[in-house]
Amino acid sequence: MGKQALGLAAILGWTAVMMTLTFFLLKKTVGLRASKEEEIKGMDLTEHGLPSAYPDFAPAVAGLDYGFEGVPAVTGDTPVAEAVPVRKVPAFDEGTPKFTKVEIICKEVRFEALKNAMMEIGITGMTVSHVLGCGAQKGRPEYYRGVPVEANLLPKIQVDIVVSKVPVRTVIETAKKVLYTGHIGDGKIFVYDVENVVKVRTGEEGYDALQDVE
Repeated sequence: MGKQALGLAAILGWTAVMMTLTFFLLKKTVGLRASKEEEIKGMDLTEHGLPSAYPDFAPAVAGLDYGFEGVPAVTGDTPVAEAVPVRKVPAFDEGTPKFTKVEIICKEVRFEALKNAMMEIGITGMTVSHVLGCGAQKGRPEYYRGVPVEANLLPKIQVDIVVSKVPVRTVIETAKKVLYTGHIGDGKIFVYDVENVVKVRTGEEGYDALQDVE
């Protein structure tokens, strides 16, 4: 029994030392933890190309990660016009005040960077909604056990901004710069004409009603 106990202790000690050394080397070289963007998407998608390992259930909606900073390096080859398309860009009349709503649909992980970029160009008010979108990504078919997966619910952020003083084109170009990575699914930008703006608290309308929120 004593020899057996000694052998067991030797195996446990050897395993503990080698495991600690191995994981220490991995942490200092390739790393042990997935990136923050991969954590948001889930390892099913990033490691195996599946929207979910459980196709009978809707994918879980990940929470917001407000600690993710910086614009990601461009790694894809999809043109920016396809990765972040713009549906409509109305003419901006410099002579009279014009109100335009810019609706930005993007990945949750990019919200903090987008918000900071908007603040830098003078946007101080925006409405943010947590939404789900579904659809087949162009050029990126997904399969589960050999069967094509046609549509999946994916968590997105919808940011609504109404502008007048800040040029619409400035908002669009800033958003595209922050969101673009070169991959389809970077986001979409929709632009709408707004007839009027009314501030409930003061009763102000039009240009005056918008000044303290952009």
